[in-house]
Amino acid sequence: MNLLRQRLHQRAAFLAAIRAFFAARDVIEVDSEQLRAYGVTDPQLIPLVADGGYLQTSPEYALKILLAAGAGDIYQLAHVFRGEEQGRKHRREFMLLEWYRCGYDHLHLMDEVTDLVRTLLPTCRAWPVRHTPYAALFRDRFAIDIHRADDAAIRRLTTAHIPESATWQLNRDAMLDLLYSHYIEPQLGRGALEYICDYPPSQAALARISENADGETVAARFELYIDGMELCNGFWELTDAAEQRARFLADNRTRVQAGLPPIPLDEDFLAALAHGLPDCAGVALGVDRLLMLASDATHIEDVVPPSRL
Repeated sequence: MNLLRQRLHQRAAFLAAIRAFFAARDVIEVDSEQLRAYGVTDPQLIPLVADGGYLQTSPEYALKILLAAGAGDIYQLAHVFRGEEQGRKHRREFMLLEWYRCGYDHLHLMDEVTDLVRTLLPTCRAWPVRHTPYAALFRDRFAIDIHRADDAAIRRLTTAHIPESATWQLNRDAMLDLLYSHYIEPQLGRGALEYICDYPPSQAALARISENADGETVAARFELYIDGMELCNGFWELTDAAEQRARFLADNRTRVQAGLPPIPLDEDFLAALAHGLPDCAGVALGVDRLLMLASDATHIEDVVPPSRL
């Protein structure tokens, strides 16, 4: 078998295993459109404009419309598009596995993510699962309590560790993200399935907000890391349409402050929330990245079908 056919066979078997996992749990595969009239307001994402609307950065809003219509537990293997830099772990077009479970919270969904990952990555089946609060990462690495530190303290910390950032126009979350990506993220998930949880509410525009065991206000959001690679992003989903609209408007204000164009609010999605989204949790997982780990690939291009000879 030549190398190309071997790669295609491995990818096909990987996708078949994902479908078998969900079929066994009666989660229905759906196929929502990826060209829609609306984009996403998230300041961290760059939606690509196409004739007739936006190429979707995720099938999230389309799937939530189906949930509000009564679809029940669903998933999609979707090609999605983001105008970000390309590199070892990034492509402008890539495949997301996104699924939603009615009646689940984010804690229950983390258990199912673990089951899926252990099914697809046999080498990780014996690895422990670790749950690490976002704030604990900064406390352990930088001896700072991000729940209590003001913006000036975060700026001093960022400038001390990344001096060139002193002249950059960064808000609090951008500074935290800079420190996180440079000093924390590469060490996550070493020898464990590591879930980062309890994010600041400002970093989870579609998640519910609650108090953790220490009485701190946090978002019901998680990310999974293995060997320093982020694999997924999940929420216990916000169901309040008015609150969601307010968060989208806040996103657009942040975009304008950063010199980015505002994005029209997805009124179809907001109408679905107003109609009634069931209590649910959802997660988006990067299929190509997971396949990189399964095949010991060092570059994302090694696991996707080539587009040129």
